[in-house]
Formats: sequence, C-alpha cells, structure tokens
Amino acid sequence: MGQANGAENSDAYTVVIFRGSTAKPLRFSFPRKFVSKLLIVGAIFILADILVISHYVIRTGEVWELSAFRAEAMSAREQTTAFSSAVDDLKKRLTSMKEVNQRLRVMLGIETPKTGDMVNGRGGEDVPLPEGNSLPATEKTIKRDAGVQHFSSEETSQSALVGQASLSVGSSGVTEQEMIASIKDGIDWLSKEAATQEQSLQELSLAAEQKSSRWAATPSIWPVKGWVTSGFGPRVSPFTEKPAWHDGLDIAAAANAPVQAPAQGRVTTVGFDPKLGNLVKVDHGFGIETLYGHLAKALVKEGQRVKRGEVVGLVGSTGLATGPHLHYMVKVHGQTFDPVKYILE
Repeated sequence: MGQANGAENSDAYTVVIFRGSTAKPLRFSFPRKFVSKLLIVGAIFILADILVISHYVIRTGEVWELSAFRAEAMSAREQTTAFSSAVDDLKKRLTSMKEVNQRLRVMLGIETPKTGDMVNGRGGEDVPLPEGNSLPATEKTIKRDAGVQHFSSEETSQSALVGQASLSVGSSGVTEQEMIASIKDGIDWLSKEAATQEQSLQELSLAAEQKSSRWAATPSIWPVKGWVTSGFGPRVSPFTEKPAWHDGLDIAAAANAPVQAPAQGRVTTVGFDPKLGNLVKVDHGFGIETLYGHLAKALVKEGQRVKRGEVVGLVGSTGLATGPHLHYMVKVHGQTFDPVKYILE
C-alpha cells in the first residue's frame, strides 16, 4: 500500500496497490474532505457504540441489583411471616402455661381462686330435662367447651394483636411496617409475660419443695386392685339389714392379693379386732392415718417405716366379713374422711 502522492493531487489521497512485478498497479484516489468526513463519521459511530454498550452494561447491572433486592425483599417477607406465626404460637403456649400455673397455685394453696376461675364451677337451680331426655342447649355448650381454654379480655386482645401479622400475609392493605410493628408489640408482651411466669414458677418450685413431704405423706393410690362393694357413708348393714354408717371403703379383691401403703409413713398398730379382723394402722404424719382391715396376714411390724406402694398385708376375710375384701379407712386429725377423695390414680 502506498501513501498519497502530493505531486499528482494535493487535495486527494491516492492508494496504489502493486499486484506483482509484471502487472500494472491499481490506483485509487480519495478526496481529502471525503476521507476526513468518513473518519469523523466512523469516530462518531464508534463513540455511539461505546455509549450504547456502556448504557447496556449499567442497565444490566441495575436490573440484576433490582432482582437481588426483590428476592431479598421476598425472603424478608417470608421470614417475617414465619416469625409472626412463631410469635403467635409462643403466645398460645405461654397463655396455656399461665393457666397451668394458676391451677398449681390454687392446688398448692399459694393463692385463693377467684370467682369464675375454675371452669368446673357449677350452680343454680336444677330443672327437669326436656322431652326426649336431651340436655338443654346451654348444658351442651358447657360440656362441649369443658376442655377448651378460656382467656381473659386482655389475653384475647393480645392474641388478636399477635395474630394480625399472620393474617396480614395475604392482605394487600397491610404494609410491611405495620406487620413488623404488630410483631414487635407481640414480642414486648411475650417478654413481660415470660418474666411474670418465670417469677410464678419460682414461687411454685419453692412451694412444691415445702409441700413435697406433705404430698409424700398423703394417701393417693388405691391400696388394692379390686372393686368397691361398699362406699363411705350411710348404707344398709349386710349383717343387721338396718341403716348404718360406714367409715371406710370395702374393696373386694382376690384372697391374698397384696395390699399397698398409699403413702409413706410409720406402722403404729399390727393386731386383731373382732370386727375388722387382722388389721394394720399406718401413721403418715400431718395428722393423717390409714387403716387396713380383714387382712389374711400382716406383712409389717409396729414401728416399721413404709413407702408408697410397699406391701403391708394380704387381702382376707378375717373378722366380721362376708368374703375376701379390704376395709380401707382414712383419718385426718381423728376424723374419718371418704378415702376416694384422696385417690389420684
């Protein structure tokens, strides 16, 4: 390729192409103005391409960044929804724990139950059943709702407050900020309620330690496996067929069935009574005493310490009895009580 020949034409560029030693070379002439314009146009196109490519790269990056923000926002919304559900679940569990704590406080005697606290409270005037022997609608409602936990107005409002976050997931009218604010309110309530229940549990733990010895000494299990043939209270005597007072339970069982101590205590009496036959008395402390009559045989000695579930004798029919059974009596400070009221299992 050759350069422009200024001698031939100073206003043009000439390009000479040599095709060989024998062939005639080719010449092309281009005006200077045309070449200048062509270079300017080429430079403009190159600059435009650079600008377009740069704009495309910038926009592509923005689109990617926007997609990442959108994915992050969706993930945050899902996490917020899951968190609101978790807060709602914790609220329900804490409310249930609060009810259990209240019942335990009543059982331990820490707090006197308030009116309407216990769902089993009943009263009012008895009315005859309507035709068809069906329960009134209100009675059915009470029985159907017997196992349902009832919350106070404050707890209900708090539950609704926490539940707003869960309900707002599918609602386009609730903003993300409102959902977060609702969750924050629920967390604040959980924090305060958890502190209250923690203090309550500490009080319950202390009370349980103080009363554990009392519980261990309280008759709470059936002394023998069988069926009650005569309950505590008034009855017709099987011997005189006249009204009489029965001061214990008659529990029929197989002969020589084991009789268990319903609580820990100390054996105070092992002997024989003309009416009760072979008998054993156990002092459990706190003024509580139990008696086991009509035994075929006593398996403990006076002064012996026994634990709950330990065998103290065998079922028999000694004394005044119509067949093998156990006469079980509970006394508290010298007064007899219905043993069934002390049996928990």
